[in-house]
Amino acid sequence: MAGSSHGHTPAAWTGVIIAFIGFCVAGAFMVMNQPAGFWAGIALTLLGGVVGGIMRMMGLGQPKEHHQPHQTTGDREPAGAQG
Repeated sequence: MAGSSHGHTPAAWTGVIIAFIGFCVAGAFMVMNQPAGFWAGIALTLLGGVVGGIMRMMGLGQPKEHHQPHQTTGDREPAGAQG
């Protein structure tokens, strides 16, 4: 995925960071047996996806025309077959 710059955008980074913080909050409150804090963390995790999607629609994500189709093993030429 590194060859296609997958996820290397402000929208992706922001969404993942917010979701990670929400996951950590939910986990901490789950251990502390505090249901309200747990659900707040779950809401924050979902908010990360929403924020990332909104940022992508605002043009801060990777444009669709830049996505390269991934090459599978069957698509490659065998080694030494240079025609």
